[in-house]
Amino acid sequence: MIQLTYTVPDMTCNHCRQAVSSELAQVAGVESVAVDLDTKLVVVSGSGLDDAALRAAIEEAGFEAAP
Repeated sequence: MIQLTYTVPDMTCNHCRQAVSSELAQVAGVESVAVDLDTKLVVVSGSGLDDAALRAAIEEAGFEAAP
């Protein structure tokens, strides 16, 4: 299993958490998503994860993952 971590600085509330989690859950290979609003970190776990697809999902939710 692979774990990728993203910093998403603009997340501020539970709606943000739900939007990001929902979009990421639809990406192929994603098994779990953990969002920490305090640290602004999103940890995605799964197999065969595609960084570009995950970043696109975060953007689809209305946010941008820091480089």
